[in-house]
Amino acid sequence: MEQKIAQSVFDFRKLREDGYIYVDKTAVLYPLLTRGSDSFFFISRPRRFGKSLMLSTLKYIFQGKRELFKGLAIDKMDYDWAEYPILHFNFATMDVETLEGFKAGFVARVQEVFDAANVDYNPALAPNDNFSRAIKALARHRGKPVVVLVDEYDAPVGAALSDPAKATAIRATLSAFYGEIKNNASDIRFMMMTGVTRFTQLSVFSALNNLNDLTMESRYATLLGYTEEELEANFSPSLHAHADIMGLPYEDYRAELRRWYNGYRFSPDCETRVYNPVAIAKTLGAKRKIFAPTWSKTGTPSVLINYLSDHELTEMDYDNVENISEEALDICRLEAILPVSILYQSGYLTIKDYSEWGFTLGVPNEEVRRGLASLLAQYATKDFAVDYHGSLCTLLGKGDFPCFFAKLKALYAHLTYGSTEARVHESGYLRPLYALLASHPALRVIAEDTQAQGRADLVVESQRNVYVFELKVDKSAAEALAQIKANGYAEPYRALDKPIHLIGLNFKSENHSLDDAVVETLAAPPLDPRV
Repeated sequence: MEQKIAQSVFDFRKLREDGYIYVDKTAVLYPLLTRGSDSFFFISRPRRFGKSLMLSTLKYIFQGKRELFKGLAIDKMDYDWAEYPILHFNFATMDVETLEGFKAGFVARVQEVFDAANVDYNPALAPNDNFSRAIKALARHRGKPVVVLVDEYDAPVGAALSDPAKATAIRATLSAFYGEIKNNASDIRFMMMTGVTRFTQLSVFSALNNLNDLTMESRYATLLGYTEEELEANFSPSLHAHADIMGLPYEDYRAELRRWYNGYRFSPDCETRVYNPVAIAKTLGAKRKIFAPTWSKTGTPSVLINYLSDHELTEMDYDNVENISEEALDICRLEAILPVSILYQSGYLTIKDYSEWGFTLGVPNEEVRRGLASLLAQYATKDFAVDYHGSLCTLLGKGDFPCFFAKLKALYAHLTYGSTEARVHESGYLRPLYALLASHPALRVIAEDTQAQGRADLVVESQRNVYVFELKVDKSAAEALAQIKANGYAEPYRALDKPIHLIGLNFKSENHSLDDAVVETLAAPPLDPRV
């Protein structure tokens, strides 16, 4: 029998009391609860990855609500279930339109937490001074040290990245506030802080030197997200029901589910990959007849939106970003954020491999690949009057190649390239086209499709057609078409019994324009009447 799957409930008590599935992570949390004085923790994960639910779980543990944990791993462990005073902050979705508005909202958010803990807020004092007084007062009046939980510690800075001066001022306010955690360490029993980004210049990482950063620790690589084993153990009835709705054998269904939603790896020392929990909840909750983007449709992190406002991100091969140091994955300077760090911390890239040369990163799964392509396509064409994002895919699907090529020429005429790039390589022209086509839900796109006799630049498959693209620079579209034929790039797709369109494109390096285009269609073979 299927259990209820929560799609928008992140409170542990509500999950347990209302009979929703809770994937038990308490065995992983237990060692953190028993570290004694060394109990100041930070963990970074992409948005909608279970951070708020984890903090809610910790809150009820430290409230001593053992009855909520009946049947879970921690209920069978040696834990004292003592009740502690708790300060639980959440700094997501704060107004940062103006610095004054942020400061007023920050004070209001802190006051709400103090009210819940029955602590007075003195408006004559700064938030950090009130924080310090609250910790001392709670520890003294309750006779026990305080538990501090901070959700989305970085959200206000990320939301203001388009204005570095404002972001820096917000960072200063937060730094002073978080600095009180170290100043009052003797009165704190446990501290857990979560966020999307690692802003290493915040006092969390400089002044708070007793902080244990769990972000890449192998022991906590699966603390957030679902492993294959957890998925099967907790969601098996729903998985089988969804496979039946999709008309797929169960093993084929699981393989496709894995391709779409698994793939996140969070530690260089642990190769286990996990599913995004929100993606699983929304997919199994809806049980549609197709797999579709879910996590990416819940919103784009403000830190990435603000970054994209002033940066171009189409130059990177997102499936193979090699030799990246761990330092490059952190955000050290607000004025000089690296594209790889913003994409990694936002969840659009994940660890694929690790060696002495550093990390190899790539897109985690099909859902994120389509979400990233859509995002890049929208920002690449955001200043254009023409809707290239939608119309190119529509023209291709209709087989209107003259109009498709005309619109493609117009697109490349609008695109800008770095002023220092006297010559743009084929990949520089390929990536904008990939982003536009891969963003459409009806198209499955493979860039640099490796085959026996070479690599096709781009293969696009729809329900009724296959399109094989080859790009050249300063040659001819005819040469590109000839290469497709000579290397048999269409051969792996003939068994699909669909028309295959061979498309050659040639670009001029002189002005970075699409110079020539040609298409040739291989008709689908006729059906064998004997079959």
